[in-house]
Amino acid sequence: MRYFWTLLWTFLLVQMLTYVSSAMLGVGFDFVAATILSIFATILILLLPVLLPNEPADDQGHH
Repeated sequence: MRYFWTLLWTFLLVQMLTYVSSAMLGVGFDFVAATILSIFATILILLLPVLLPNEPADDQGHH
């Protein structure tokens, strides 16, 4: 269920961001490009916790 909600919110937010930025630039809104971008953003959001380590960084004399 969390995958669905992540996809839904990412889809909505990326669509909004694409619409606003295209309006500010004066170009047409491209629904397909925004949808593809939202799918890539969802994949990145879901992969980020897998790629980041769980343990804290080792601070042994590195300043």
